Amino acid sequence: MGICALIFDFDGLLMDTESTQLASWQYEWRQFGLELDVAGFFADHGGDVSGHRYAALAQAVGPGYDQIASHARRTAYRDELNAVLRFPAGIEKWLGQADGLRVAVASSSPRSWVQPLLRQSGYLDRFEVVACGDEVAAPKPDPAVYELALRRLGVRAEKAVAFEDTPHGVAAAKAAGLRCVAIPNPFADPGRFESADLVLASASDRTLPEIVGRW
Repeated sequence: MGICALIFDFDGLLMDTESTQLASWQYEWRQFGLELDVAGFFADHGGDVSGHRYAALAQAVGPGYDQIASHARRTAYRDELNAVLRFPAGIEKWLGQADGLRVAVASSSPRSWVQPLLRQSGYLDRFEVVACGDEVAAPKPDPAVYELALRRLGVRAEKAVAFEDTPHGVAAAKAAGLRCVAIPNPFADPGRFESADLVLASASDRTLPEIVGRW
């Protein structure tokens, strides 16, 4: 018996919310005539770092910065961008090829973020398990959310494959004992995916049977 389950990261893999998050912060900095320094924008771990980002913007703007108004404006713009997001064509094809396989999401983001976007995609019902960051004690690279997904599936790690877009996501999957396929997002250093079992430029590069057939 080979692989029986697929576990997908969410942000940056199933939907390109990394790009829309960055665009929303660039937009908000520009409301004050400022440019966001993109270097170091993306944290080397999962979970919400908005507090640090607002603190940096407040320091740059100075007295009079209204974080409540800033947050409302930024998230409204982000949500407008997110409203048109869909799964990559290659991921949709994989899901169509996944008959007989159990499918899950393991994300460091909270369920209140992940579930509505999965519903928007039209694929929410395709995921038997959705494990989220607000259900575990620590974000990726901690393996907790992958371990939670495996427990809910009732599947041993050696029977599942994880799919990730960041080095810390790969680290979490490997720490949970999973094989891991990486599709680096545009903001990740491609040289940091050496621990992945397979690295692809996109989901369209291989069929799902080709991937799971490796194991």
